[in-house]
Amino acid sequence: MEIPVKKIGEFVKGERVEGFFLLKSVTLKTTNSGGKKYLDLVLSDKTGDILGKVWEIKPEHEELKSNTVFKIRGTVNSWQGTLQLKVEHASKVTEEDNINLDDFVQSAPYTSDEMFNTIKDTVDNMNDIDIKNILNRVLEINKDKLMYYPAAKSNHHSIKGGLLYHITTMLKLAENICVIYDFLNRDLVYAGVILHDMAKIKEMSSNEMGIVDEYTLEGTLLGHITQGIKEIEVIGKEVNADSKIIMLLQHMVLSHHYEPEYGSPVKPLIPEAEMLHYLDVMDARMYDMKKAIKETKENEFSERIWSLDSRRIYNHGMYEKNN
Repeated sequence: MEIPVKKIGEFVKGERVEGFFLLKSVTLKTTNSGGKKYLDLVLSDKTGDILGKVWEIKPEHEELKSNTVFKIRGTVNSWQGTLQLKVEHASKVTEEDNINLDDFVQSAPYTSDEMFNTIKDTVDNMNDIDIKNILNRVLEINKDKLMYYPAAKSNHHSIKGGLLYHITTMLKLAENICVIYDFLNRDLVYAGVILHDMAKIKEMSSNEMGIVDEYTLEGTLLGHITQGIKEIEVIGKEVNADSKIIMLLQHMVLSHHYEPEYGSPVKPLIPEAEMLHYLDVMDARMYDMKKAIKETKENEFSERIWSLDSRRIYNHGMYEKNN
């Protein structure tokens, strides 16, 4: 019986599949019972990611390396409501396979140049000179990595250009919300959006495909919130910004996770910071829900989504067809 060649987004529980996949990570692990060694693989293509399991390690598996495309055959299983691939065979691609690495990299729907220019235009139209100077310096320092960095290792916007995509989508939300709540200081809201996750560039180590290999030492010990308020302090003083402006921007970054258990030692104490938190949550959750819907057949429930409190999202099939 011929094994179907499928994309990850087309996988169905119980079927055997074959295809070309990018290995985002390869981790050697040991079972709790018996101490048997096995491999955890994170497989990826344009349609999504899936965890692969190699229960029987063979000599051929020694060639498995992250950031490399392999031809893989296996059986789709489900574990705790999430699809996995039990890997039966893996082989290196050859020239005859005519593989282009970019075909396997998930990326934002807009070019990095387009998204960066959207952010830059927002800054150029600000009124507060201190906020403008801080943001221009932050963008100048971080531009090269910002063009390809994801917003997360595995959750929302964990794609090439994901951080830019997250910021620009939030800016669109902020622009409309500030029309309704017109007492808000637009410059503060927009600045909070641009700055809130910027230090993820220092928190994570990513290659130019937008794949995070690991967290940096500073990122692990301090986290992006601490790194972010530190950068605002340094740059604010460098451009001679007013101390109150520096403190307000730091407060927005410091409080945007809202709860101590999520990394924020204080809750928002100004309305712009409160709004930033909900803009962030809204965009992250809508991204994950849209992704779940795309990967789920009409009138069915998705697998459990960890980032959405392990909820299963229902695809009712009545969505707008804009994207």
